[in-house]
Amino acid sequence: MTQAAKLAADFQQLYGHPPLVVARAPGRVEFIGNHTDYNGGAVLGAGINRHVWVAAGRGLPGRFRFSSDQHPAVHVLPAGTATRQTGSLSWLNYPLGVWLSLSKFGLAQPASFDLLIHSDLPTGAGLSSSAALELAAGLAFLHLGGAPAVLPQQLAQIGREAENNFVGVPCGVLDQGTIAFARRDHLVHIDCAGPKFSTTPMPVGQRLWVFNSLTKHALIDGMYAKRHAECQEAARTLGVTWLAQLTPAEFQARRGALTSVLASRAQHVVEEHARVGQVVRALAAGNVAEVGSLLTASHRSSQHLFENSTPELDFLVDQITASPGVLGARLTGGGFGGAVLALVGAEFSDASAQTVVRAYAARFGRVPEVLPLQTADGAQLLNP
Repeated sequence: MTQAAKLAADFQQLYGHPPLVVARAPGRVEFIGNHTDYNGGAVLGAGINRHVWVAAGRGLPGRFRFSSDQHPAVHVLPAGTATRQTGSLSWLNYPLGVWLSLSKFGLAQPASFDLLIHSDLPTGAGLSSSAALELAAGLAFLHLGGAPAVLPQQLAQIGREAENNFVGVPCGVLDQGTIAFARRDHLVHIDCAGPKFSTTPMPVGQRLWVFNSLTKHALIDGMYAKRHAECQEAARTLGVTWLAQLTPAEFQARRGALTSVLASRAQHVVEEHARVGQVVRALAAGNVAEVGSLLTASHRSSQHLFENSTPELDFLVDQITASPGVLGARLTGGGFGGAVLALVGAEFSDASAQTVVRAYAARFGRVPEVLPLQTADGAQLLNP
């Protein structure tokens, strides 16, 4: 039985009627481009073969009903609820925010719905489980509302609208854009100033591994918003709309106008934007060694300039990059906890990964989660 079929059966048992639609969206890794998206820069991401599934049907009049494998009770809200949920119900804000956002794009909203969610995507690991839920829910709601198919870019915009203006995280378009445009064996290249989306092939013979530090990644808790505000202040002081408008040389000539903290934040963004372009060129030239070096350089910039790394993430990068067959490693996602992404060749094995795991456990007293990943296609509707 496929996961879609199992979810449909579970939905029938829970709500007493079959779902009308099942949608699926992958998690994503940020390949490179850390905090460049909301600074008008470029990013590279990839969909991964860990997903969020959403089954949906028309529910009882006047009610929204939600359930998930992680929150198995049925949670009921009055239809049309526009109040942000808190505490143990805060996970409802992702689908609820998407439902509310549909009207802002002139799209029909289902008057009532039943929702059942399943995920094999770790939460709090920087793999964008929230955006995956937003886009899967968006596809499901659009189907229930009878809306015509939307383009990937509009689906990404709907998810980002929900995240920015209802959930309350001032993210850029990296997460939703990568998940909407993901393509197996490819990276998604986003020029966030547009935004403009394209894909570029993954290096042949290289693989992605993720090491989840199991330290909490909670963007809404404030550190992400603080970095966002610092970048905005630096851009205003330097007289630009986006920090990514500056080349590294231009920034160095003007950095004296900034405090030391703002200069560090801005330097990271400007140089990280430049690194994304270097990675794109290295991929086109087949220079995977340079790609790996740039990934590790990205992490060091996050560690020392943007200060959104943690001792756990730094330790993982140190251990991973010392392993045979590793081309490079860096934190992936917003930082302040979460996971490290490694680009590896065939020499890196399960045994190599376990060496890293043992070292981490000895240092921090907990075993990190290890995910050997494949790239995956983006958000899509499935047969229930």
